Amino acid sequence: MKLPNRQVLAWAAYDWANSAFATTVMAGFFPLFFSDYWGGGQSQLAKANSLSSLAVALMAPLLGAIADRGSAKKRFLFSFAALGVVATCGLYLVGRGDWPAAFLLYVLAGIGFSGSLTFYDALLVGVAKKDQFDAVSALGYSLGYLGGGLLFTLNVAMVLWPGAFGLENQAEAVKLSFLSVAAWWALFSIPMLLWVREPSGGQPLPLWPAVRAGWGQLLATFHHLRQVRPALLFLVGYWFYIDAVDTIIRMAVSYGKTIGLGNQDLLTALLLTQFVGFPAAIAYGALGKKVGTRLGIFLGLGVYIGVTVWSYYMDEGWEFYCLALAVGLVQGGVQALSRSYFAQLIPVDKAAEFFGFYNMLGKTAAIIGPMLMVVVEDLTHNPRLSILSLILLLVIGGAFLWRAKPAEPG
Repeated sequence: MKLPNRQVLAWAAYDWANSAFATTVMAGFFPLFFSDYWGGGQSQLAKANSLSSLAVALMAPLLGAIADRGSAKKRFLFSFAALGVVATCGLYLVGRGDWPAAFLLYVLAGIGFSGSLTFYDALLVGVAKKDQFDAVSALGYSLGYLGGGLLFTLNVAMVLWPGAFGLENQAEAVKLSFLSVAAWWALFSIPMLLWVREPSGGQPLPLWPAVRAGWGQLLATFHHLRQVRPALLFLVGYWFYIDAVDTIIRMAVSYGKTIGLGNQDLLTALLLTQFVGFPAAIAYGALGKKVGTRLGIFLGLGVYIGVTVWSYYMDEGWEFYCLALAVGLVQGGVQALSRSYFAQLIPVDKAAEFFGFYNMLGKTAAIIGPMLMVVVEDLTHNPRLSILSLILLLVIGGAFLWRAKPAEPG
């Protein structure tokens, strides 16, 4: 087997770098610390997740236009990455009870994280040939799972046994974990800076022309999508169900904390999800080939509905472990099969254009779900009902997916 070249490895290393934020901060420690140390609640956390996703959604057309034109992809990637790194460092300085400051820094870090990924994706075409896209993209995903999981394992050990690391308490360990994420993110971004070449492209646009070009490109893509009805139906469904999937990932620890589960159980279960996810995604891909891609997605959505219902009744830590295992088994599979099924629905000559739209939807997920949870909890004063509200997104997404069948060959 031919080994990846230095440029491919340097590109994939950025997934290793930024995934530490997704695991340690976004999914793991921030939800716990936001409640226990800074005094924020599940409602404020949901708003923070929705706000950062909405900000990226509004910027996406501009970012896409910049990524498609000119030779400034690396510059913008590192600008957003720097925002994420600095904001994550800032969390170390936030004092006890100051949840508004933590809220703001988390939103800024989330924008830096998601914004940088737009340009990371755009650089793929410069590091790999077209027939290598899938393999190189998969390499990035796998390194992301591995890198994020390794640092998170160390961070969990620091929090569970702070004395073994010369730390006074768990709060100091969590704050130090935020710094470790920022350092990890910055350090492993260096190979991208040094070895990934900027692909040649058109002339860079000034800001407002770039905004107009971005929105024009978005409208043109939507017009083309309307002519491929199965792909359009799929994207609507995907937007709903991937929003629920991302919400579960981001809000699981906060929800478990709200209903009284212990920190150790929550963190260990999250580790389980991380390390089960990578091999399960590969196995799920084989399942999709055997039963069909669309049915494979439906099976995954069925598992998520079951997880959500069980979450409503959950009381014990061992139940959270079981739910984490179930999510780990289908999380990567649903994402991988969704991309594969979309590829089956679109014309080959518009693949790049349509996948730009697809990726934009994926990066702006977790807008509706967190706010839906906030509304339901505010109306019912019952956090358990808030998690059940995500079933609505999964069902709507599944209904559109059911209608998104490939056109019969003419």
